[in-house]
Amino acid sequence: MTKRSQMPRSAAEPRAPTLKHSAPRIRRHLPAAERERQIVEAAAAFFAEHGFEGQTRELAKTMGITHSAIFRYFPSKDALIESVYDHVFLARWDANWKTQITDRSQPLKDRLQNFYTAYAGRIFDAQWMRIFMFAGLKGHPMTARYVALVRNQLIKPLCGELRADLKLPSLADVPMTAREEEAFWTLHGAFFYLGIRMFIYEVRTHQERDDTIRDQVAIFLSGAPAVLRAACRAGG
Repeated sequence: MTKRSQMPRSAAEPRAPTLKHSAPRIRRHLPAAERERQIVEAAAAFFAEHGFEGQTRELAKTMGITHSAIFRYFPSKDALIESVYDHVFLARWDANWKTQITDRSQPLKDRLQNFYTAYAGRIFDAQWMRIFMFAGLKGHPMTARYVALVRNQLIKPLCGELRADLKLPSLADVPMTAREEEAFWTLHGAFFYLGIRMFIYEVRTHQERDDTIRDQVAIFLSGAPAVLRAACRAGG
């Protein structure tokens, strides 16, 4: 019996979708912009399957084009990987998330639930999860850039909003402490790990995703206020 067959599964949800094992083939006689887009999409599928150690020569073969055709659009493999990063990560990032998080016309609990529902809808994808994991294992700088984006556009604003909800000092008066930051990363990581279970381990979750989001937000809000109050008092 394989390790995968020993993992518990629930009949409530279908298996998470797996990756296709070949990149989409490139049609000939396309405008340059369209051909470049198709190469990036094919490269995303290829790197998600093989990691960044995958060779561009093999990528070209799966697409049915010459190796040199890739480098007519991308000067190097690193340049192609950067375009994959833009396609897989930045293109799915919604610049309105920060505005929605800080909209105090809505209760903070609702804002957290709505945000993580939208965020999960963008990142719960086999390509996203696998490329992010491969990038981290490879030590590619895209991982650090994306983590910094999450910290500055999500974690820090959320900390400020919870402080305001608790009538604690603002971030301008008392900068976000390490303890607060870790508390928010724990919340964020709960949803990321849910995606790992689905798309890396390929195990089924035990309830609907929206129910999990509501539960995790409720758990966080039941414990985080005490952490923030103590962190603000200690100043670190």
